Amino acid sequence: MRQREYSAERVLDLVAERRQRLIEILGKLVRARSENTPPGGAEMQAQQTVAEILHSAGYSTTLYEPDQVPGLQHHPLFWPGRNYCGRPNLAVRRRGLGGGRSLILSGHIDTVPLGSQEWTRAGFGGQVEGNRLYGRGSNDMKAGIAASLLILELLEERKIRLKGDLIFETVVDEEFGGSNGTLAARLAGYQADAAILTEPSLLRVCPAQRGGRIVHLTFRAPGGVLSESGMPSGVVDALRHFLTRLPEFAASRRARAPVHELYAQSPDPVPVSVTKIYTGPWGFGEPMTIPEVCRVELYWQTMPGETCQQVDAEFLAWFEHMVSEAPERFAVKPQLEWPLRWLPGSSISPTHPLVSAMSDAARAALGHPPVICGIEGPCDLYVFHHFGIPAVLWGPKGGNTHAADEYVEIDSLVTAAQALFLFVQEWCGVEQ
Repeated sequence: MRQREYSAERVLDLVAERRQRLIEILGKLVRARSENTPPGGAEMQAQQTVAEILHSAGYSTTLYEPDQVPGLQHHPLFWPGRNYCGRPNLAVRRRGLGGGRSLILSGHIDTVPLGSQEWTRAGFGGQVEGNRLYGRGSNDMKAGIAASLLILELLEERKIRLKGDLIFETVVDEEFGGSNGTLAARLAGYQADAAILTEPSLLRVCPAQRGGRIVHLTFRAPGGVLSESGMPSGVVDALRHFLTRLPEFAASRRARAPVHELYAQSPDPVPVSVTKIYTGPWGFGEPMTIPEVCRVELYWQTMPGETCQQVDAEFLAWFEHMVSEAPERFAVKPQLEWPLRWLPGSSISPTHPLVSAMSDAARAALGHPPVICGIEGPCDLYVFHHFGIPAVLWGPKGGNTHAADEYVEIDSLVTAAQALFLFVQEWCGVEQ
């Protein structure tokens, strides 16, 4: 490859010319189911698909199960109770010539389950309609993985010799607060001077993630249909009181949480959400009764710098007050369960050289400066930061993430791959 082909324009053209190949790779990944259903998961088929793509491009891959990595179970970030049998991480190390900076391109291959929502397209079909490719995981985050795979193909096809090592990985068990896959990769020795996580960042450079906390509340009260005093209220009064008081907790979070600079423009930097309410089966096959049990899933987000102890103490103080002010509604105190790990917020400085370099590459692909901000939810970014590896998120646009008819915008995927290809060469350095 001649030096003139290293111009930014030529790099952008090379990716644009492979648009159909990018769609082909992503379609293969979407059709390879990789649902995460804790404590287990089914990522093997997708990892084998990734390996086949890499082998065809001339790469050797390493597959390893996270719990086989020495030291994993004893690391403070480890979350117990997951089964990794038949759920391997995949890694490739492309050795550099020396004298350049190393880089990790990381993505999680697992997806949330298809779910019971009604899809209007095949959930694992990879169907293309106009500028959209549909399917579970198309946006979160197999599109970003497809971009990295295309770059690895182009590096070999064009015989581009990087100075720094380039590591590519697809990890398992990111969804549902897993993170053990990414943790295992770091403990297995896959370290570098920087990392890009190709999460769907909406073509924004994101050096920060919010944290997240989930609690399950179980309300119990006598129900049925008739009682001596008339119609019983069951859990309805308790649930009503909880939902009425919940905005107070949300307001307290907004007032007390230290807003990080990368979330300063967010209208609600620390949202509080009810994500599930369940009282029992629906339909005429079930008797009509006042519910005796109700389960609620509460999810709230946190800022970089907040600790688990601080966040839990704030919630528990509100919860105890909420219950104590209406004892007649809580003959049985609601039960609390913490089903997932604490996911901390995390960040690097928006002026870090990694952010600047990724932003320069994004500007060349977009035609204008990218937005630099924190991403809206938790992910595995914090694991890289814990190991002292500067890392940012960069990926395409899409919609219906974790919902029916999930999709990615193909044009944005091309743009994301163009910027990433530019960045890889600028960061690692290229032999002239």
